[in-house]
Amino acid sequence: MPDYDVIVVGAGNAALAAANSAHETGAKKVLVLEKANKNERGGNTFFSGGLLRIAFDDPRELEAMVPMAGDVIPGFFEDVLPYSKSDMWADLLRVTHNKTDRELSTILIDNSFETIKWAHEYGGIPMEPASTLSGIKVGNRIKWQKGAIIRAEHEGIGLSTNWFKTTEKNSIEIRYETGADDLLRNKDGGVTGVVVKGPDGLEEISSNAVVLACGGFEANAQWRSQYLAAPWDHAKVRGTAHNQGDGLRMALAIGALPWGQWSGKHSTPISNEWPDFADRGRTDKSNRLSYPYGVMINRNGYRFCDEGEDVGLYTYAKYGGEILKQPGSLAWQIFDQKTIHLLEPRYSTSEPIKADTLEELVELLEIDDKPQAVKTLHEYNENACDDEHFDPTKKDGLSTTRLSPNKTNWALRLDSPPFVAYSATGGITFTFGGLKVDEDARVIGTDWRPIPGLFCCGEMVGGLFHFNYPGGTGLVSGAVFGRIAGRSAAQYR
Repeated sequence: MPDYDVIVVGAGNAALAAANSAHETGAKKVLVLEKANKNERGGNTFFSGGLLRIAFDDPRELEAMVPMAGDVIPGFFEDVLPYSKSDMWADLLRVTHNKTDRELSTILIDNSFETIKWAHEYGGIPMEPASTLSGIKVGNRIKWQKGAIIRAEHEGIGLSTNWFKTTEKNSIEIRYETGADDLLRNKDGGVTGVVVKGPDGLEEISSNAVVLACGGFEANAQWRSQYLAAPWDHAKVRGTAHNQGDGLRMALAIGALPWGQWSGKHSTPISNEWPDFADRGRTDKSNRLSYPYGVMINRNGYRFCDEGEDVGLYTYAKYGGEILKQPGSLAWQIFDQKTIHLLEPRYSTSEPIKADTLEELVELLEIDDKPQAVKTLHEYNENACDDEHFDPTKKDGLSTTRLSPNKTNWALRLDSPPFVAYSATGGITFTFGGLKVDEDARVIGTDWRPIPGLFCCGEMVGGLFHFNYPGGTGLVSGAVFGRIAGRSAAQYR
């Protein structure tokens, strides 16, 4: 008789979705293993913005999750645009260069709405409009970017806290400071439990099924160097320090099939002032995603990307990497008073550098070639636009000319002092390479057959994301495949 029906390795959004799904499906004894102590629990979920990208045909469908949104934000249901499954498909295909795993993406998109509704109703996750992440206030109304409209109340902290409340309410056991060290197997190759390393040393725990949900390898500098290459070994980690690739190591060691883009990662521009690992007190407030309304220059004084290619939620996951590749892995985001009010609130966690002229501003910045920086900013202004047709709520076509690279939208001149600058570097959130799973979240082996008794979800699922990432998709993927993995594990015998 095994010790548990289901063991879940990890304690983030995907893991706790899996544990509670297993309980809902009938598993009597479910164990959650959390390598961190209780004060540091929750994986990357705790550090997230709680943003949820889901498909819906009618904004009124969102009332199931945010029933009071129309009272809190007048005109909410009238101003939000539908985001169909076709829309979500188009965004995912576009940002991944058509590389996304079609089978997994179909599961993700088709289940996105119902799963987040389940997380709200069964999982006990309060939700709210994501006004500071995907909304732009114009007059007295908010203009919404399509798709990522709602988030967990109190962002990642709220999402993590409420998942734990539901887990404890469902009498699911959680062991802290206990990480999985190895997988137990029977003579047929099926997974029958885990070897754990806890405060008292090693212990074998048996179960009918194991769900791996303990994240990628983003906190492991050696693996980052090996799979992502330099300079990713120097990237600041935006989330937990505990995601060292333990689950991937254990699964690969028993013949799990690697899947997806192992050289890919979810990166983001973050403040260069922040520590090498995320500050738990400030969570995700390191992000610097309002660059579409300004200009970015590197230490050599050059622009290096099209800041106006798209809104931040569709470019930040690749531009974090572009910043990291710059000299010293540093960039400066420069704004003037025409757009300073558009900066998302997370910028308030840094004090900007200010000056009344661009020349004076450059003198204050950590830039090696200051004359080139001044030249770059003046050349930008000579080719930029006035603000007559500026529209921060959509691609407005205001583009520079004769620059390389051009800024293709929101290219306003920097001519309204005082000017401000914020530092930015590349932060890493999670890695794209993972394991191949099927529609039941069963881990597939290198013989292309399911490994009996082994399931996975969350960041460990490979194949969904390549090159880039639509903001708000990761948490939804975690919940979708977590729910499936938990249900499948509970039914496995």
